[in-house]
Amino acid sequence: MLRKVGFYFVFGWLLFTGMASAAEKWVALPPESLAKWYKPQNDRQVWLHTMFNLRREMQAVTEYAASGDQPLMEKWAERFAKHYRSIADMVPEWKDELDYEWLDRLQVGVQQGDGLQVAAALKKIGQGCSACHREYRATVALIYRAPDFSGIKVKRKSGETQTSQELMQELSTLINRIKIASDDAHNAQALNALALLNEGLDDLGGVCATCHKDAPPKERYLGKLTQEALADLEKGLHQGDHKLVGRSLGSAAVYACARCHAVHRSLYDMREQLKVR
Repeated sequence: MLRKVGFYFVFGWLLFTGMASAAEKWVALPPESLAKWYKPQNDRQVWLHTMFNLRREMQAVTEYAASGDQPLMEKWAERFAKHYRSIADMVPEWKDELDYEWLDRLQVGVQQGDGLQVAAALKKIGQGCSACHREYRATVALIYRAPDFSGIKVKRKSGETQTSQELMQELSTLINRIKIASDDAHNAQALNALALLNEGLDDLGGVCATCHKDAPPKERYLGKLTQEALADLEKGLHQGDHKLVGRSLGSAAVYACARCHAVHRSLYDMREQLKVR
């Protein structure tokens, strides 16, 4: 009997630990030197544009090699070699990952007008690019391209200063307060919460300008559709129309909250998880 119990204990433990291991995934973080080629440490997204340049140059060399346009193939191959070699200057930790041998073969193939050698060299170099992208592209995008809301301060019209997280928590509380008060026929309390919600959303609009210098992003989340839904919500509360309250509150939450969260919140949360503490 003890032997049987021991077997089931060991089997259960192995099953549990196996499941735990299967749930774990190792994530490679990029070298810290990469940060200085992205905002805010740099005025421009230098690394990102270098990657765009390389992709464009590889395409140009491929197409001009296929068409036999020697001068233009040489022009774009020279640009590609310059940007490819700049990777080691920007991120020294990745120098050993660069394939200089195939870069040299590419340049020889270009000079000789050997389209087959050019194609073979670009294929080998491209494989190295793809390997790096598989390992780092997602984490680099999360760390350096997802917005960082942690340091944003919101100056409220009341004179109070809050962090963006504190303001978002307050807005969430107000939305729920409106729903609870409306369900319990406490319309005066719901209207008071709605007034505070409108004020908070207006203050939140100032946060958009931290990253977005044009009007459309703010309009998408806090513009006409949101304002119409909030106006209908107020109308429903005054009239005691629970269906209108529920429908308009849900619409306002989708326009102002869910849409923004779909773009920003998940990326921000994952970014926070990747921070080295």
